[in-house]
Amino acid sequence: MKALFLAGGMGTRLRPLTNSLPKPMVPVMSKPLLERNLLNLKRYGVNDIVISTCYKPYYIERYFGDGSEHGLNIKYVAEDIPLGTGGAIKNAHRYFNDTFIIFNSDILSDINLNNMIAFHKEKQADVTIAATYVENPSMYGVIEYDDKDYALTFKEKPSPGEITSNYINAGIYVFEPHVLDEIPADRVVSVEKETFPKLLEKGYKIAVFKSECYWMDIGTHEKYIQAHKDIFDARCSISEKEFNASEGFISSSCKIHPSATVERPVYIADNVEIGPFAYIGPGTVIGRNCRIGTASRVVGSILWDDVHVESGCVLINSVISHKCLINRYEEYYNTIYAGDISKTLAVKSS
Repeated sequence: MKALFLAGGMGTRLRPLTNSLPKPMVPVMSKPLLERNLLNLKRYGVNDIVISTCYKPYYIERYFGDGSEHGLNIKYVAEDIPLGTGGAIKNAHRYFNDTFIIFNSDILSDINLNNMIAFHKEKQADVTIAATYVENPSMYGVIEYDDKDYALTFKEKPSPGEITSNYINAGIYVFEPHVLDEIPADRVVSVEKETFPKLLEKGYKIAVFKSECYWMDIGTHEKYIQAHKDIFDARCSISEKEFNASEGFISSSCKIHPSATVERPVYIADNVEIGPFAYIGPGTVIGRNCRIGTASRVVGSILWDDVHVESGCVLINSVISHKCLINRYEEYYNTIYAGDISKTLAVKSS
């Protein structure tokens, strides 16, 4: 079976973190979100991948290449202009002549694909949509379904008075290839707003696979940070044998000064150096090739690759983009920092 990843989003709400890279390449536990999703898919024996790109496509293609280093076979389809979810799917039409899977590349989920595919076949569906339960579905696409789990209607971002279901479109689909004939070519198409309602009108079977798996749309700074907390809290599993939620992970190539303190769980990637009397607190993620200076304090923060933190700095509940320099004695609390651009997060009162 093949899979299509929709990876063309600009990640506007994640700026400034996405100023220099596409949203699917934002790191989760020091590896790009797209890489984590690909590795998860590989666990299910899916090795043939098509990636649909638009915003900064060279970044994705340069990182993954033909996929051979990850044991995958990757093809790319680039959009000159954003074509929407349906347009991107149609644009990759030529690669699919059998049942295939589609993923929105900005979600983190540990969905059981074997169960979803078996459900799709059992329902003899043309399309199966993964649906996840949320308390407040007003910001998502809500799915109404019958007692046999077939979709009845779709509502995008319903107002409170219109909410009749708490199951939302999770951005994971199983498609039969003939469905692609119903998507117009060479124009913007929303699969959620246009294609799915059209399929229902024509009598196609759209099955709704209700999943209790972990699911997070990593579309905002707050959700990006929450996803890391959820991994440390064992609410979401990642396909990394060395990682243990209660302890985290510290690379064997990491150099920690004997006087430094590391309080687990943490995730510390390759070639990190932690200086004398530094303190690394729980829930911290430190990317590859980072340097933490003398007596600096880093707690609950996410540092991307190649960050240099000089002496006496304090980083609390913050995200630091790649290749940033944190000058001596600087302090950041609840801050998104990308070079000369920073944004303070709204902190909920306890």
